Amino acid sequence: MSDNVPVIDEGLTGARHILVLPDREAAEEVAEALPERFGIAQEPQLVRDVLAGEDDAEDAQWLVVIEDPAGGLDPAALEAFADEYEGWLEAE
Repeated sequence: MSDNVPVIDEGLTGARHILVLPDREAAEEVAEALPERFGIAQEPQLVRDVLAGEDDAEDAQWLVVIEDPAGGLDPAALEAFADEYEGWLEAE
């Protein structure tokens, strides 16, 4: 048996951060401000998250999904930023 087993880096060191915001307007503002404030290159993804059993759009939260392949974003800073918009960082 050979000791020369190749190591495959599948990019698993990165992270995905999810900011939960109270409404679409807040989510759009956050997504627009993220590149300048945190220097992210990839555009954040906006996702509408309807609460279970609710049909009313007023009960929808919005998620801002940030891909962080290098794992360099500070979760505490993201949490504080989301808090400015009455949101939070979803714990994974």
